[in-house]
Amino acid sequence: MAATTLVTVLIPTLLRPYVDGRSEVSMNLPGPGDVSSLLDSLGEGRPLLEQRIREETGALRRYVNIYVDGEDVRRLDGLGTAVPAGATVMIIQSVAGG
Repeated sequence: MAATTLVTVLIPTLLRPYVDGRSEVSMNLPGPGDVSSLLDSLGEGRPLLEQRIREETGALRRYVNIYVDGEDVRRLDGLGTAVPAGATVMIIQSVAGG
């Protein structure tokens, strides 16, 4: 049996309609995961969520920030940032306005 990595993903208010209104999602990633594999799993079966998080190229949208245990992935290894077992991943979507 392959090892899995259990992580918690915190979902911002604007994206909750795409995850049945939940504020957080617990996920099992296959093996040692990274942010890209986490987003693949989270977006599986949720194409509208995927479109709001990543560009067609797979890159993060400019206004979406992702933190793994409080660290901005753009300052680490981007989508290749490791997601260790037990990690908390926050998706933060910038909102224009004041």
